[in-house]
Amino acid sequence: MSRRRQIYEGKAKILYEGPEPGTIIQYFKDDATAFNAEKKGTISGKGVINNRVSEHIFSQLTHIGIPSHFIRRLNMREQLVKQVEIVPIEVIVRNVAAGSLSKRVGIEEGTPLPHTLLEYCYKDDALGDPLVAEEHIACFGWATQEEMQDISSMAIRINDFMAGMFAGIGIRLVDFKLEFGRLFDGDFSRIILADEISPDGCRLWDLETNEKLDKDRFRRDLGGEAEAYQEVARRMGLLPEGGLSEVLDLDSERKKRGK
Repeated sequence: MSRRRQIYEGKAKILYEGPEPGTIIQYFKDDATAFNAEKKGTISGKGVINNRVSEHIFSQLTHIGIPSHFIRRLNMREQLVKQVEIVPIEVIVRNVAAGSLSKRVGIEEGTPLPHTLLEYCYKDDALGDPLVAEEHIACFGWATQEEMQDISSMAIRINDFMAGMFAGIGIRLVDFKLEFGRLFDGDFSRIILADEISPDGCRLWDLETNEKLDKDRFRRDLGGEAEAYQEVARRMGLLPEGGLSEVLDLDSERKKRGK
């Protein structure tokens, strides 16, 4: 597909103008950031893995009735999505105490929560994506009460599905982030799932060993980031036995043949 006009570049993705009105091409980068981009680096093959993992999860969520912006994967690093107006709220879904929650409230990391906890952050890099309450969201008009009901309901359903999916492959879904957007049809809009779901935005621990299989390996200088991402994809059945190198080799061969 010929390169189109760049619309936006974020920490992990680049958005390009889509081939049809109302569509966007989402390109997944290997760039890795942490602590509001204070720490920067790269994870080899991350964009390829995240593209495949996100495609798989979004496709599965469609089957259980979760509407999303995902249309189809285009190639190793790009997917076609519907253009939406992003709601400026990041939803954090927590099943186990970890990360900032453990630091804020003094709960030991790894402690199971009594029930799933939803937290909301205002999407603003300059402010460090601060934690906000639903009252803030309503007061400043970031989302209506009806939209928040749709968002929270979908977040819980997504969590129920994903927790079961990951448990089935020996992974504990500790927490993850979600973003939602408004899909417009004339003056009417509805809330749908947007952005991505991948090891970049999920805490994923091995069920038996608690080994971290996500971006915390980068945040905490644990090493083995690329291997952890590939292990998640392998368990999901998205990587052949030869691993990422085999996938990249096959893609290179397809390009040589003009496919």
